[in-house]
Amino acid sequence: MRRELEAGSLARVYAEIEAPLVPVLLRMEEAGILLDAGYLQQMSVELGVEIANLEEEIYKQAGERFNLNSPQQLGTVLFEKMGLPAIKRTQKTKSYSTGAETLEELGRRGYPIAQLLLRYRELTKLKSTYVDALPQLVGPDGRVHTRYNQAVAATGRLSSTDPNLQNIPVRTELGQRIRRAFIAPPGHVLLVADYSQIELRLLAHIAEEKALIDAFAAGQDINRATAAVVLGVAPELVTAEQRRAAKTINFGILYGMSAYGLSQELGISTKEADRFIAAYLGRYPGVKSYMDETLASAEKEGKVETLYGRVRWLPDIRSKNYGLRESARRMAINARIQGTAADVLKLAMIAVDRRLRDEQPGARLLLTVHDELVLEVPEEQAEAVAQMVKAEMEGVADLKVPLVADAGWGKSWYEAKG
Repeated sequence: MRRELEAGSLARVYAEIEAPLVPVLLRMEEAGILLDAGYLQQMSVELGVEIANLEEEIYKQAGERFNLNSPQQLGTVLFEKMGLPAIKRTQKTKSYSTGAETLEELGRRGYPIAQLLLRYRELTKLKSTYVDALPQLVGPDGRVHTRYNQAVAATGRLSSTDPNLQNIPVRTELGQRIRRAFIAPPGHVLLVADYSQIELRLLAHIAEEKALIDAFAAGQDINRATAAVVLGVAPELVTAEQRRAAKTINFGILYGMSAYGLSQELGISTKEADRFIAAYLGRYPGVKSYMDETLASAEKEGKVETLYGRVRWLPDIRSKNYGLRESARRMAINARIQGTAADVLKLAMIAVDRRLRDEQPGARLLLTVHDELVLEVPEEQAEAVAQMVKAEMEGVADLKVPLVADAGWGKSWYEAKG
């Protein structure tokens, strides 16, 4: 009986989500998106100059030239020749760790070379991955045609390859500059629609947490509301720092963040972070129950499910290896939320595509990145299409909290994102 129920659940995911999505993705892949290759080529030259300047400044601070891309040489320079504190070593080889976490901590401790190295890595990675690579992937039509994968990410999220457009940084200045290269053809605009805090809204719904449900229903700033509830102060008295802490813990809970992880994010002691988490779960008992029930079910069943029946198997949830077990526990808490968000977005894509073909054949879906959709729309239809897309995205699921989608448009992906 249990196997029949599982088969029925997965069959519904296939029949109602994955199979109808295939022609939608095919049309998106065939459409592609117009790329301003000349803009990226100019950006490549500018980044090359900045990278060369960074290299010289790093060599100056180190007192010698060395291979910046060699972790071994970098470790020797930083921790033996310059005498910086060796924060940790790698697990396998026990050599000096020179990863981002180590460099960020050194930067916090006031060592300028660490900040220079982080910037160098950011620039060289984005330059090679996107700025230099994207113009090479332009088709004869002047457009880039990514490929979408439905069965790669374990959470159910779509992934993209050749090129992977999922990893362009959203909030950094460099990521925004790269998005300027994706443009609309003459007479058209790019329209971007994305969900507002969909994972936190799903947490409120699945956990049936009244305080979160009430805050979303009232249209409150959820991070300010969380800070007010946890700290016991009026929302208008919440400081920017307190709101940032609340935002970090709101999303940290979704990803099973530990007190240590929160302390690193906020630059506070582990003890203080532990108090913050305890206060959060004390004020949001529904979230605490959701976590406890999810972990108990995962340990019993070896899996978790989304609201739509998508299964995430967790073979390590009963592992005797602490690291594997804790990783599986974090996945269990996150998979129900992130997997449901992926299901909702896929259903929204199917609904939007259907409406476009029926009512706005001049407009088309081009891309999806995480919780957002990118469309190409005739300029004079932008307002009407934005309202239609927003309505479909917000109406695709019946939750205890309102689903909210924001839409904007412009001549480039960056401008449309606002």
